[in-house]
Amino acid sequence: MKTIVINASPRKKWNTAEVMEAAQKGAESVGAETEFINLSDLVFKGCRSCLVCKKKDKTKGKCYWNDDLTEVIEKIFDADCLLIGSPIYFGEPTSEFRALLERLIFCVMSYDDGSSYFRGKVNVGIFYTMNAPRQFYEESMKDNLSSIEFLFSYLNGEIKSYPVCDTLQVGDYSKYNMGGFSQELKEKQLVLQYPKDIEEAFKIGAELSKGFK
Repeated sequence: MKTIVINASPRKKWNTAEVMEAAQKGAESVGAETEFINLSDLVFKGCRSCLVCKKKDKTKGKCYWNDDLTEVIEKIFDADCLLIGSPIYFGEPTSEFRALLERLIFCVMSYDDGSSYFRGKVNVGIFYTMNAPRQFYEESMKDNLSSIEFLFSYLNGEIKSYPVCDTLQVGDYSKYNMGGFSQELKEKQLVLQYPKDIEEAFKIGAELSKGFK
């Protein structure tokens, strides 16, 4: 009964971190043992295409590159649930998120038939935080981000994704060259919608952490 919670944002005290903390509390509410990891604390690279994981004499489903991400990957494989959140930059999750995804999934993906070497089951909750409004996400981003859900399907579990849209990026917009945004409207969203997003993150964390092996 273990849930790994990952903040893939470089910020440890803002929207994504708060969403992931809520998801963690949801997991704990159903009895899961949790661990919270900030990817920004680690030193690592994405997949280096060394292809050691594809060698016939090597155990399948293992990333053989050794750095700070090595232990995180093993913890995910041993878990029942992964809850991961990232802000969206230029329509994509952070580079740290992508690096983890590459390392985590490439080693379990068979180059013989495209199946998964992984024999466990890890439920996955994916949270995206973004400056974009919900309508823009639905019309221009949702389909593209669905490819991430497909890759996580190699972990054989249930997958849920949730967008947290139109977020407040800074506390005082007057100090920045950010005239394209209204702090008043952002703060309204913070009051009316953001608490609902936090509540939903809690629910998803709880729901996915019930699906134990």
